[in-house]
Amino acid sequence: MKRISRTVRARFTSRPALLGAVVLLALTSASVAAADAGPAPLGVTVVAARTARTARVGALFAADRAGGPAGGHFCTASVVHSPQRDLIVTAAHCVDGADGDLVFVPGYRDGRAPYGVWRVGKPFVPDGWAKARDEDSDIALAHLEALDGRRVEDVVGAGRLRAGVVTGATAVTLTGYPDSREVPVSCTNWPVRQGRTQQRVDCPDFPGGTSGSPWTDRDGRVVGVLGGYERGGSTADVSYSAVLRGQASALYRRATAVS
Repeated sequence: MKRISRTVRARFTSRPALLGAVVLLALTSASVAAADAGPAPLGVTVVAARTARTARVGALFAADRAGGPAGGHFCTASVVHSPQRDLIVTAAHCVDGADGDLVFVPGYRDGRAPYGVWRVGKPFVPDGWAKARDEDSDIALAHLEALDGRRVEDVVGAGRLRAGVVTGATAVTLTGYPDSREVPVSCTNWPVRQGRTQQRVDCPDFPGGTSGSPWTDRDGRVVGVLGGYERGGSTADVSYSAVLRGQASALYRRATAVS
């Protein structure tokens, strides 16, 4: 399972450690150049380039009393479009037990918050997750409080949450924050079915901390969220998402109906 970092494990849903040793991505000048120049080859993980799309993706932290980050980041989330212009999507297992106790830092790199630190409101999760921790319901939405009078979507933009995409109809790009690193990583590959309700993608070096990472299509729409089966996967090289269908659409309607 994609695990939560030690600093927050006691406060939120505990997950077992990864099976076997996690081999972290070795940064080389070639990998950095690939990230700057554009998408890497399929199935290759690189440091995510600084782009408008990656600015929408950020790290989740526990919040201190002043509303700042406390300890290390432990999951990933991304901004999705909503009428309120303040909505993020992540994995449901990332927000278990969190009610006003999290902050989201979009575009986080090397300890810096270039677009600010945003307090996370009460999360919305499907009934299947709330009642039974159903892995097919491992998705969550949450509104962010305004910061200096601005909404997060007006600052970093947003992708659109898109349910109903047939697995394998499009390649997907995963962007997430390993809890052992201070920069986001990215990988593009074709997903495949993992049974009727789950999908998987082979991308190396997506260990603990990458739960909640968006799976985006070439138009930047979120078509999956890293989580689901084994809460994202028991190894760093294979990641899962529940197939986003009617349940995800219903959750979006419920979250955006809140004024």
